[in-house]
Amino acid sequence: MRGVRALVLTIGALACARAPQPEPPGPIVHPWTGLAALLDSAVAAGAAPGAVVGISWRGRHYTYGTGRLGLDDRRRPGAGTVYDLASVTKVVALTTLAMQAVQEDRLTLDTPLLEYLAPPSPAWADRVTMRHLLTHTSGLPAHRRLWELAADAEAARTLVRQTPLDTAPGTRTLYSDLGLILAGEVLEQRLGASLDALVATRITRPMGLVGTRYRPPRSWRRRTAPTERDPWRGRLLRAEVHDENAAFLGGVAGHAGLFGTTADLLRFGEWLIGAVRSEGEVLSGERWLIRGEVAREFTRLQELVPGSTRALGWDTPDSLALPGIPVPPHTVWHTGFTGTAIWVDPEDQLVLVLLTNRVHPTRQNTRHIALRRAVATLVFGRISGR
Repeated sequence: MRGVRALVLTIGALACARAPQPEPPGPIVHPWTGLAALLDSAVAAGAAPGAVVGISWRGRHYTYGTGRLGLDDRRRPGAGTVYDLASVTKVVALTTLAMQAVQEDRLTLDTPLLEYLAPPSPAWADRVTMRHLLTHTSGLPAHRRLWELAADAEAARTLVRQTPLDTAPGTRTLYSDLGLILAGEVLEQRLGASLDALVATRITRPMGLVGTRYRPPRSWRRRTAPTERDPWRGRLLRAEVHDENAAFLGGVAGHAGLFGTTADLLRFGEWLIGAVRSEGEVLSGERWLIRGEVAREFTRLQELVPGSTRALGWDTPDSLALPGIPVPPHTVWHTGFTGTAIWVDPEDQLVLVLLTNRVHPTRQNTRHIALRRAVATLVFGRISGR
């Protein structure tokens, strides 16, 4: 505990430091003084083997990587290092595809799933909608160890459909991977292809995200940060999805499985800002472009359940997750279990990305939480003038 407490105190002191320091040479003057030292200190204290922070603010970029790719790989990570994005998959892949399906009138958020899912349908499919799934208000439990309960991937998908609700839809917010696995199946059926094919044709290729995909090829392995020495699979994972359920489903799922880089996530965040701020119509055939009204609906606080912070797919700031951090209320964000996070603030035109492999070599390391809070405190504090 003394080590964790020391890390929090060290990071807090660095985040609050206001004394000016010499800027690194370069053509762009930025307000992120102290951020590099913050990351260096956190990684040295064991928050993760390495970390990369990326910022896009009104079109100007700042990226800094520190530490090493892994315990046995001394190379320094950077903007092109590939990380297992874990639950950031939910917003980059699943939520973006859902936006497109809504825009193309292939999906209505408040239509019962019974209308969309091929049989056998869940017993509760006449009461649960995509809005419920995307806001984690479906009533489904948070998690099931599908890789231990099912014989194969098809049996696992059936098991998700057979899982009973814990509560009535729309009465409780409970973050549920099961709901997003099912949402991925809905989108595959509505858009007519597998999730990995949809992401490639509708998101990564049109947006120019060259380092983002499901199931990275062998050629990506060297530039991919390793994750856990996994007891279930009996090996160190590298360019192989960390999440057990996603792995059991073939590496492609709505809740996890996507790999990506800091550079790509900054570009993705800039795209979302442009979509939210857009007032114009989208040209026919350009599916990756989203009308402003659709983007704004997905990024607004939904308020299905009193006190919920959920937008559609995305989360919004709250005092429990980000205590004391001056995050603007119009910001959306999401984190990933492996140590990843993205914040998008359309009003201030800010994208903040933090990628780490804090689960390397074990998921027992939770020091990244203090780092995440400190990075957000510094960045949002600087843009707000605090």
